[in-house]
Amino acid sequence: MRPLAISQQQWIEIVGMVKPDSVKQMVVVGGGAGGLELVVKLAKKLKRDASVRVVLVDKNASHIWKPLLHEVATGSLDSHHDETSYRMLARKYGFDFVLGRVTSVDTEKQSIGIASEDDDDGAELVAARDLSFDELVLCPGSRSNDFGTSGVAAHCVKLDSREQAERFHKLYLKQLHKVSAAKDDSTQLSVVIVGGGATGVELAADLHNVAGRLQDYGFQTFSQARLKVSVIEAGPVLLPRLPERIGVSVKRELESIGVDVLTATKIESAAADALFTSEGVRIPADVSVWAAGVRAPSFLGESGLPVDNLGRVKVNADLTVEGYSTIYAAGDCACCPTADGGTVPPRAQSAHQMASIVAHNIVARHKNKSSKDFVYKDFGSLISLSRFSTVGNLMGNLMRGSVFIEGWLARMFYLSLYRMHQNAVHGPFSTVLIMLGDRIYKHTRADLKLH
Repeated sequence: MRPLAISQQQWIEIVGMVKPDSVKQMVVVGGGAGGLELVVKLAKKLKRDASVRVVLVDKNASHIWKPLLHEVATGSLDSHHDETSYRMLARKYGFDFVLGRVTSVDTEKQSIGIASEDDDDGAELVAARDLSFDELVLCPGSRSNDFGTSGVAAHCVKLDSREQAERFHKLYLKQLHKVSAAKDDSTQLSVVIVGGGATGVELAADLHNVAGRLQDYGFQTFSQARLKVSVIEAGPVLLPRLPERIGVSVKRELESIGVDVLTATKIESAAADALFTSEGVRIPADVSVWAAGVRAPSFLGESGLPVDNLGRVKVNADLTVEGYSTIYAAGDCACCPTADGGTVPPRAQSAHQMASIVAHNIVARHKNKSSKDFVYKDFGSLISLSRFSTVGNLMGNLMRGSVFIEGWLARMFYLSLYRMHQNAVHGPFSTVLIMLGDRIYKHTRADLKLH
């Protein structure tokens, strides 16, 4: 359907208030780690300015921190407990929220296209429409990159969203019941994970953590010995974006708990019950997960914005998009150069840092002040292997080299990352209450979600 220019009446229906022509509209696309922190920062800084309206657009009604999705997939985390309603935050901080999937950016008309919304029966609920902006920030995140590998789209699950994580959870439970009911107690549940990055290795470890606790929940015939998890990485080491020592340590830990790790192995195609390597080796799989590579949403390049070979938007030093002074990009979708000739890695800490700079620069422009250039600071990376171990490096380029840590200290630092994100979104007092609520929830609900 041809997008419609949003009318005042449509604005009232979708956002809930009239947009006067004198109001400058600052639109943020994507409520992930960076986008949500950004919109909260802007709303706080501009809450007393009636000439500005901050709008968040996201295809989902609620937010969940993306690094937690592997726990949603295994059932060790209930997404409905940890989700945050965008409308609740909009009410709390005074920004507007528009529910919808962004399909295009019209740089000439300064508007974004939002897809129509249908109900479960296919009937149209909301027509496709355009939403104008005076300043735009693109934070739609990234997606797994299957590189066009045959069969992946049809047979592999990705973990880019809560819906995908919950799909994996349902498939995993289905196979779990099937294997548990098998008369042959040697029957195994095979999960193959393609991609040895953070998502892949953390998912593998948490699957074994959950398997070790299933007998307490009635799966008397199931044990870790009946779970076969394989992690396949095309590169020579796991976690190729991190220091090699971390990848070596993670590989050793995964193998010690029974995970098969295959490095320097490329997947050529996927079928319903197996994956095939470039050398023709068949790897049986009851459930296949594709967690290899990243790419930005396709609508960015299709809209004519300057992008790299991964579809990421090319930005200037102040994070404005090349050639467009009123459009910014931040987070995983931004192709931002670093001093060493590389680009800023797609991590939560990158999105957090970019959100702070973009918020400052938008407010500075509004008040006719100078903007700041973005300088990425690598504070290190941490990988959680569930209850088995946590490894990583700290400080990164803030020191001459990095500090390798593992064990309980690394675990404490890892857990603090989520609390820092919650603090940025909810504030310190609310974060303390959330932490107390989590403790209460833990003692009144099951540790595993098995439904």
